[in-house]
Amino acid sequence: MSASTLRIRLLNDQLGAFTFPPRGEMVLTRSVADLPGDDLREVLRQVRTFDDFSTDKDPHGEHVFGSFAHNGARYFWKIDYYDRDKKYGSPDPADPAVTCRVLTVMRADEY
Repeated sequence: MSASTLRIRLLNDQLGAFTFPPRGEMVLTRSVADLPGDDLREVLRQVRTFDDFSTDKDPHGEHVFGSFAHNGARYFWKIDYYDRDKKYGSPDPADPAVTCRVLTVMRADEY
């Protein structure tokens, strides 16, 4: 695995664990944001502690996507890489100085 991929993985893991790097953000879709408090806390806990990465689910080794179930619903989370203005893709996802990471948490039926 390249040094760049390892750096991307580290930055993604920090964002997923809610130890946000300076240019990281989190977006909740409406169905997630509208969950009752205990359910929202559990969904976010599952995002924060997710570690079920495999080559099938994470072929590039970047820890960019996860899925899990809660109360009969399936949830996804994903990380996208944007430039600092969030207009285009990042020119280098391994460099936090030029990348804004956006973690989106959604119900699977919203994907």
